[in-house]
Amino acid sequence: MKKLTTFASACLLSFGACQTEVAPPQAFGPIPSDIQMDWHEREQYAFIHFTTNTFTDKEWGYGDESPSIFNPTAFDAEQWVTVIKEAGLKGLILTCKHHDGFCLWPSAHTEHSVKNSPFRNGKGDVVKEVSDACRKHGLFFGVYLSPWDRNFAQYAAPEYITYYRNQLAELLCNYGEVVEVWFDGANGGDGYYGGARERRNIDSRTYYDWPNTRALVRRLAPRAVMFSDAGPDIRWCGNESGFVGETNWCTLSADTLHPGKPNINALLNTGSEDGTSWLPAEVDVSIRPGWFYHETEDDRVRTPENLFKIYLESVGRGANLLLNLPPDRRGLIHENDVKALQGWKKMRDEAFSCNLAAGAKATADTWRGRSGTYAAARVTDGDPETYWATDDGVTAGCVEIDLQSPRTLSYVCLREYIRLGQRVKQFEVEVWKDSAWERVATGTTIGPRRILPLGGLSAAKLRLRITDAKACPLISTVEIY
Repeated sequence: MKKLTTFASACLLSFGACQTEVAPPQAFGPIPSDIQMDWHEREQYAFIHFTTNTFTDKEWGYGDESPSIFNPTAFDAEQWVTVIKEAGLKGLILTCKHHDGFCLWPSAHTEHSVKNSPFRNGKGDVVKEVSDACRKHGLFFGVYLSPWDRNFAQYAAPEYITYYRNQLAELLCNYGEVVEVWFDGANGGDGYYGGARERRNIDSRTYYDWPNTRALVRRLAPRAVMFSDAGPDIRWCGNESGFVGETNWCTLSADTLHPGKPNINALLNTGSEDGTSWLPAEVDVSIRPGWFYHETEDDRVRTPENLFKIYLESVGRGANLLLNLPPDRRGLIHENDVKALQGWKKMRDEAFSCNLAAGAKATADTWRGRSGTYAAARVTDGDPETYWATDDGVTAGCVEIDLQSPRTLSYVCLREYIRLGQRVKQFEVEVWKDSAWERVATGTTIGPRRILPLGGLSAAKLRLRITDAKACPLISTVEIY
């Protein structure tokens, strides 16, 4: 009897099943690379648009602006970074050169830069001060280098590509680790072009020779993801309004895209269920109507409530949020912007400070091989590397979470284990009410994160029901707030 008891205690699990070796799920479809996983974990960060446009009151400079107009009177990279960090953002991407061609660093390849401005008596380097401040405060640093240059005389000729890559190399070699490189889709048009006021058009599919430019980034900044309409690592969300589609696949067939390709916004907004590349969406939006600072917009800063809505419709739909914060002519993030950020941070903290599901009892109608490794408890254990999974070929199932007593439920947050691919196509959220399950939310994709408002209803039990998936679903987290 003692021998049987010993055997039973070694074999039985708390889930009431015998522990056996169960093969883990295999990857299904495209999966994220390590640098893409790092990007997913960053979730929200700042965009900084700052150049001669700040002083000319323009959005797009022509390239004929004198460097002498760039003269922020109280520039403080520490203020930028402190404001960004206190807002709960993980880093920033700096517009090192916009379409006007003015460089925020003393580039050796042009005179159209800070070295010919009054800033720091011609000895200034905005890129260095910002990158140093990011490292000091534990934020990541990324660079934006516009492919279009309305100042350079040889733009649209082969010589410009060499120039562009030389500038890219300066940014990637001289300013510490860069983790994101942002390639804008605006390419070609009217400009100054070294004194030739004319329109120059290029074929965005071939002119830039993107494969070799991307290879340069891979060599000089191996941990950096690259953004453009076509990736290769992350894609545009298809709008600048602050949202990605309620259906948002992290997959897309990249060979059908190129920067600036017309009429692809809807596809970029939703991704493609059958896409052949892992190409997740980044949502870029400004806290003001414009991307650069304009004094006339000081009273048109987004409210905390609007920023919270954007958060739910970007991060809450599995995209990353890139929020633009344009410094003013002093070289500071304006007080109105700071106030809005503080209010937004307070709203997020209040909404998501207490996960009611943490450590709660979870049960499932099915789980992989009846093994505790893949049981329902994995969605409430606080470990993003564990997950509930079903057997191969089982593409539906449900997980129930028992909160023990009625609680006010405002949001449910779901996550798939995306290291092995994005799978869920349809799901429902139900609560136990009046001795029956009542559906309170539905959705299509889940992906890296999905947040659904529940409206403050009261319930003691919540159930996630996966009704359709491309392969056996893998759910790493169910959080309830």
